[in-house]
Amino acid sequence: MGATHALVVIWRGRLVYERYGPAHGPDSTLISWSVAKSFLHALVGIGVREGKLDPAARAGVPQWQSPGDARAAITLDQLLRMSSGLFWREDYVDSQQSDVIEMLFGEGKDDVAEFAAHYPLAHPPGSAWCYSSGTSNLVSAIAGRALGGSGAARECLRRELFARLGMASATVRSDTSGTWIGSSFVFATARDFARFGLLYLRDGVWEGERVLPEGWADHARRVTPGSAGEYGAHWWLPPMGEGMLSANGYQGQYVFVAPARDVVAVRLGESTADQQPLVREWLAELVARFPPVG
Repeated sequence: MGATHALVVIWRGRLVYERYGPAHGPDSTLISWSVAKSFLHALVGIGVREGKLDPAARAGVPQWQSPGDARAAITLDQLLRMSSGLFWREDYVDSQQSDVIEMLFGEGKDDVAEFAAHYPLAHPPGSAWCYSSGTSNLVSAIAGRALGGSGAARECLRRELFARLGMASATVRSDTSGTWIGSSFVFATARDFARFGLLYLRDGVWEGERVLPEGWADHARRVTPGSAGEYGAHWWLPPMGEGMLSANGYQGQYVFVAPARDVVAVRLGESTADQQPLVREWLAELVARFPPVG
């Protein structure tokens, strides 16, 4: 199943299992890759809580405001659900056929949202599902503008999420324009990724205080049409059901949130595309070993 750098399990709010691979330990800061997308869902939730963002509203991307541009009808919720209809190629191997590689490491790296904003519609908004890191960076830029401009998303994450949850290790990476690269870059220890999972397990409440709007975790787990039941809003929906959420990242980064069993499981490591389904299956079996709540 590849190399596992960290495995952490929280049950009933307590750390019950923790193991690390060679050269890693509790203080090792590891990369999220696309697990960051679920942190982006939390950032939007904070904006909703503060009355600065409305998922049902049009996204308001500046590049889409010319008369007759059909992209102007795309809503923030459609972006969160990857159902905007925008063309995108999410390929991690073939750089000649990959929009995400070009965005993160090529032409688009200095302004990821500007790069993503120029993609055309392939389908009418809301009519098709297409996983897209470009879409996530559009959401990050939208949230940043609503929260106060360049660097505002990063500061909001630090103040309203990382500090409140005690995620002392957590950092993010922004591009040259100041946009947090919300598709891909959160760095934290496995324990701190587990803290984030625990926030969603508790419906956005941390130590008795509400961090995310009531029902925001349910917003994440509501199935997006066209996704074959596998995707909600910037969270994946594991096939075992039970209201589970999964934040998934390249090379097999996973944060499983299982409310029916009161479990959060975090696995960070390096696995190939062929190995990742085995890792997911193994994590699901691990979670299933814990008794149902009740």
